[in-house]
Amino acid sequence: MSNTYLVTGAMGCIGAWVVKQLAERGDTPVVFDIGGDPRRIKDVLDEATFARVKFVTGDITDGEATKRCVAEHSPKAIIHLAGLQVPFCKADPALGAKVNVLGTIHVFEAALAAGVERVVYASSAAVFGPGEDGAAAPDEDSACEPTTHYGVYKRANEGTARIFWQDNNMPSVGLRPLTVYGVGRDQGLTSGPTTAMKAAVLGKPHAIGFTGSTDFNYVGDTAAMFIACADRDPVSGKGAHVYNLHGATVAVSDIIQAIEALHPAAAGTLSQAGPELPIPPQLDGSAIHRDFPDLPDTSLRDGISYTLRRFGELQAAGQLDTRDLPEG
Repeated sequence: MSNTYLVTGAMGCIGAWVVKQLAERGDTPVVFDIGGDPRRIKDVLDEATFARVKFVTGDITDGEATKRCVAEHSPKAIIHLAGLQVPFCKADPALGAKVNVLGTIHVFEAALAAGVERVVYASSAAVFGPGEDGAAAPDEDSACEPTTHYGVYKRANEGTARIFWQDNNMPSVGLRPLTVYGVGRDQGLTSGPTTAMKAAVLGKPHAIGFTGSTDFNYVGDTAAMFIACADRDPVSGKGAHVYNLHGATVAVSDIIQAIEALHPAAAGTLSQAGPELPIPPQLDGSAIHRDFPDLPDTSLRDGISYTLRRFGELQAAGQLDTRDLPEG
C-alpha cells in the first residue's frame, strides 16, 4: 500500500535523501519547501522516480499556508526538516528563531488539525555543549547546554514536541544527528568533509574548517532513520521521543586519509584548519536501535566511496554543483 508523506525542507541534504527513499519504495513524497531549486533531489534520484514527487512551494513561517498544504494532501506522517543552519542562525538570530522555532510550532499545529499520525523532526547534536575530554558520550538524558543559537532553537523544538504530546496526544520523534555527510551536503557548520570529497573529485585543494573528532552519519542511513520513525511507533510506545544518532567516530585527519585512499589523485590536496566543533565528538545512540531494530549502518568507507563515485558521475554529466567550493 502506497502512503503519502509530507516533507518540509526536502530540498536540503537529508530531505533529498528522504524523498529519494520514499519515492523509490513507491510512496508519494510531498515536498513543502520555500526553495525552488530541486537540484539536490535530482542529484540522487533518476528521472522516472523524480516524476513521483509532488512539489508545493510554501513557507513554514506561514501557519495558514502550512495548514492548507497538510489538509490538502492528508499525509500519513510529516517529516519536518526545514530550518536554518548554524551560520545563518548566528548571522540573523531573529530570523533563525522565526524559521526554526515558530515554523516548527506551525508544523505541529497543522499536523494536529489534519489528524496526521506523527511528526518526525530534525533536532541536532547541537543541543549539547562542547564535550569535555574523557567524558562519556551523552545519551538522551544528559544535560543540554547548547552554545549556539541553532542549538538553543533545536532544544526549544524538543520542548514544543513534548507539550504537543502532553496537551494533545500528538506523537512525535526528534532525531539528533551530528556530522551528516554525503551527496547534497553543501552548507552548514559540518559540511566541510563532504565538500572535501567533491574537491577531491575535481582535483582542487580544500581545507575542512574544523579539527578534532566527530560522529559521521552517512546521509542515506540518516534518511532511513527518519522514515523508519515516520512509519511506525517505537518499541517503547507512542510519546514525544528524542533520539541521538551515533555514527563512525573518527578524527577529521582520518577522514582526509580515507578520501585519499579511495581517490589517490587527491593525495596532499586536502587539509584541516580551525577549532574543534562546539558539540560533543560522539553521542550515545543505543536507544534508537532498541526502539527501532534493523536500522541501516553503512560503513564510513562505503559511504565515502559512494559519495565520491556519485560526484564523479555528476561531474562527467556536467551536473556537479560547485558553488560550495571556494573560487580559484
